[in-house]
Amino acid sequence: MVFFGKDQESQQLTDEERRKKRMKWTIGITAFVIFQVVQALFFILVIMKFKSPKFRVGEFDFQSLNAGTQASPSFDMTFVAPIRIKNTNWGPFKYDATTVNFAYGGVQVGQVAIPKSKANFKSTKKIDANVTLSSANLPSSSTLGSELSSGVITLNSQGELKGKVTVMFMFKKNKTSQMNCTMAIDVSTKALKTLTCS
Repeated sequence: MVFFGKDQESQQLTDEERRKKRMKWTIGITAFVIFQVVQALFFILVIMKFKSPKFRVGEFDFQSLNAGTQASPSFDMTFVAPIRIKNTNWGPFKYDATTVNFAYGGVQVGQVAIPKSKANFKSTKKIDANVTLSSANLPSSSTLGSELSSGVITLNSQGELKGKVTVMFMFKKNKTSQMNCTMAIDVSTKALKTLTCS
């Protein structure tokens, strides 16, 4: 029969404790590495994913709207256009001054200036712009007369916004946003019928 002394028992306990400590260290280091990898992936895939902000005009009410007839086609209107710049990036979008052009049948009927500014991260910059549109520059060959007889005229708003997105004060990327909106206007009710932006 073999008897183990106290020294051998304490040695066995010490070895067991060492194994447990090593296991704890291994688990801890592995968890830390996984956490760092997940953080790095989140930073690369989410934070550092630069997107072009959305540049749109929202729905509005007319302050005034005067329309002619099929025989004498014309229009002039005023309204406050709610221009919206939606920045979904994790950093501010600083943009240069630009213009939004309003057109009928490809011919410009009005324009509004957008001053230089910035849209903060994960927010929407709101600009209320006073707009005056007139058909005075339309050629006589335009389809305005037939549209007025139908009671609905169609306008487009277009613009280009150039700027720079900055993340964590050091990562910068140039971005350009395009506005291309189509609006159908009911001249009898003097109201916006539909508005779509792409």
